Amino acid sequence: MSAKSKWAVVNAGIGGNRLLRYGTGVSALARLDRDVFSVPGVKTVILLEGINDIGRGFTTLEPQEPVTLEALIAADKQIIERCHERGIKVIGALLTPYQGAGYAAPAGEQVRTGLNNWIRTGGAFDGVIDFATATADPANPLAFRADYNIRDKLHPNDAGYQAMANAIDIGMFGK
Repeated sequence: MSAKSKWAVVNAGIGGNRLLRYGTGVSALARLDRDVFSVPGVKTVILLEGINDIGRGFTTLEPQEPVTLEALIAADKQIIERCHERGIKVIGALLTPYQGAGYAAPAGEQVRTGLNNWIRTGGAFDGVIDFATATADPANPLAFRADYNIRDKLHPNDAGYQAMANAIDIGMFGK
């Protein structure tokens, strides 16, 4: 990149958001037009969605809202297709660990692992960022590293966000 390269980052992330259903706000599928296509000059999207769908789908603490691996993959494919139609690249981000989070469950971990495997090897994305490894506890890769976490075993603190930023290969974004 030359010194004259100019970048902007639009963070349209919403805590508690979900890919398929209403969470803290409308689903990622429903807000794609507003959050991506209405922003002038968007060239690339980093898609990090699904952990709240998984958590709410398999929680043992409150009513479950079932979700399947196939439904999450179909939603990702829809986002990829809609972005590609507009010439926008989509980088898939591996979901971070969530063992020990309030809504974690073994069945949910199976879906998270399956989705991460598909993101990594499915060939649908234009690139992959491994946020899972970047934030995992080296002694237990299914758990968030304690010094990267805000105490809920799900969300990164400033050090966790820095580790995630460090996992991004800027070369994926081109010129």
